[in-house]
Parts: sequence; C-alpha cells; structure tokens
Amino acid sequence: MADESSKLPTDLAFTRKGGADGTIVEPTFSGALSFMRRRYSKDVSGADVAVVGIPFDSATTGRPGSRYGPRSVRQGSAMIAWNTVWGWDFDPFDRLDVVDFGDIAIPYGSPMQVVEDIAAQFAAIHAQGVKTLMLGGDHFCTWPVLRSVAAQVGEPISLIHFDSHTDTWRPHDGEVDHGTMFYHAVKDGIVDPARSIQLGIRTNNKDTLGFNILTAEDIDRMDADDIAARVKAVVGNRPAYLTFDIDFIDPAFAPGTGTPVAGGPSTAKSFSILRRLGGLDVRGADVVEVAPAYDSADITALAAATIALHCLAILASPREN
Repeated sequence: MADESSKLPTDLAFTRKGGADGTIVEPTFSGALSFMRRRYSKDVSGADVAVVGIPFDSATTGRPGSRYGPRSVRQGSAMIAWNTVWGWDFDPFDRLDVVDFGDIAIPYGSPMQVVEDIAAQFAAIHAQGVKTLMLGGDHFCTWPVLRSVAAQVGEPISLIHFDSHTDTWRPHDGEVDHGTMFYHAVKDGIVDPARSIQLGIRTNNKDTLGFNILTAEDIDRMDADDIAARVKAVVGNRPAYLTFDIDFIDPAFAPGTGTPVAGGPSTAKSFSILRRLGGLDVRGADVVEVAPAYDSADITALAAATIALHCLAILASPREN
C-alpha cells in the first residue's frame, strides 16, 4: 500500500501545475518560500499577475534594510497561504493565474542605470498583458514601475497611495530618492494628482502638488466605508495604480520599516479599507519599505503579505460601472 503522506503537496513553488487553481494547503513550516505558494517562473506567458521582487534600498534616506523586504514578505505569506483571503466572497486564485517571478536583477555596480533597468524589466512583463504585484524594496522602486504602467496605458494614471509621507518633496538638483519620486512622477506626466489620493499622511509637506489627501487623523475618525467611498470618488473609472508603504501602519503594528511614524492606523483598519476597494480599474500594485531587521516576531512581514494578498483580491474583483 502506498504511503498516503507521499501524496501531500510539497514545494508548490516548483510542483504547482499553474493556472487559476485556487488555494492549495501546504504546511506553513516547510517548502520553498514563493509568495502565497505560487509557482516560480520567469515565463509569464498566460499569467494574469506576476509577483515581482525588487531588492533595492539605495534610495533610502533613513534606516536601510528594505532590500530584504521581498524575501521577508514571501516568508510572511507562508503563514496565510493555507486559507482563502478573509473578508472577500471569492478566492482570487480561482480567478487569476498568479506566478512568482522572483526578484529582478539590479545593476548594483552601475547605480545610474537602476531606473531604466527596472523600468525595462517590468515593461517586458507588462507588454505580455500581465499585471504586476511588486514587493519592495524602498518606495523609490515604485517610480520605474509606474513609468512602465503609464507607458502601457498611454496616459497619466491615478495613484492610490497609502503612506505616512507624501513623497512629493521638491528634489535638490534633480535627485530621486524614496521621498521625491512622486514629485517626479507628477512633473513627468506619469500621474494625474487631481485624480489621485494619498491616505494616512502624518508628516509635513506644504506643497501637495494637487493630490487629494486623507491624513492619519482623517483615517482615524472616518469609517472604512467612507474612506473607500472617498477613494472611489476621486479615482472613478480611471486606470489606477495602488502603492502601499508599510509605514502607513502605525509602528506599534508594523515596526519593521526604515522610516516609522507614530500615530497611524492599525492593521485591522488597513485591511478594512482595502477590502472595500474592489471594482476599481487597478492596473498594478505594490507593497514597499518592509525592512525585516527592525521587525518583531515577523509581524510586519505578516501584515505586508496580507496587504499584498488583498491587492490581488482587488485585481481579481469585477469592475464597477
């Protein structure tokens, strides 16, 4: 008689056949750590979404370490990959063929090439009609990805930006770091600030560049339904990109980040908002600024993995008219 244990799924990152095959349970404590146990593949043909890591943090102005973020988020996802995503009435993996592309190559010896190199690697994925869920890396990494998405859309896109910082500070001598990249995105015509929204802001920057803003205090006093309604009113039916800086969440709940700011929302409030953003025309998403060296018991990695999973559910949700 064959050993029944040999039939249990293991190392689904390599053994999964692919396609929109739903959630398959693999022990949380073993196996290759792809994101949500999805199949690793550099071939994204036929996929709907590619999870792509950018292990880069050289644009960080505070504590470094988010280059280890993609690995940390994948590890955190192993804790939740055994069940379908809470709060949605469907399993996104029944609707989407999601592959884990792994991490892209970064030309560390040629730092001036980084922007063009990241943009080109994402453009090659987007050109195949595949959306991306990016795992950062510092928030600078969003800029070249946005360039690729906007080029594919052919017009400025709306930004749904969760963060404690606006990241629109005016640069000195044209510099680009993880606090100036959305200034460049607006000035370069990639993002339409009037149809974009920033949520959770609790640092001072008088020049909003025309972005709609819900501060951390607004988030605290509003319920999730009203917050989501505000996001949808601003973005409407426009193509959008969702970017989630983990420091949107109060460091009491997500300490593992380079630029923590006290006074932010809880993980529970964050998830409640995301669960109400289905129906938007989201063309891509990311979770950035996870720096595991400052984490405690992997709670930041777990929060980031859950946020990324909610982003997949948003990508899988049917468009609202």
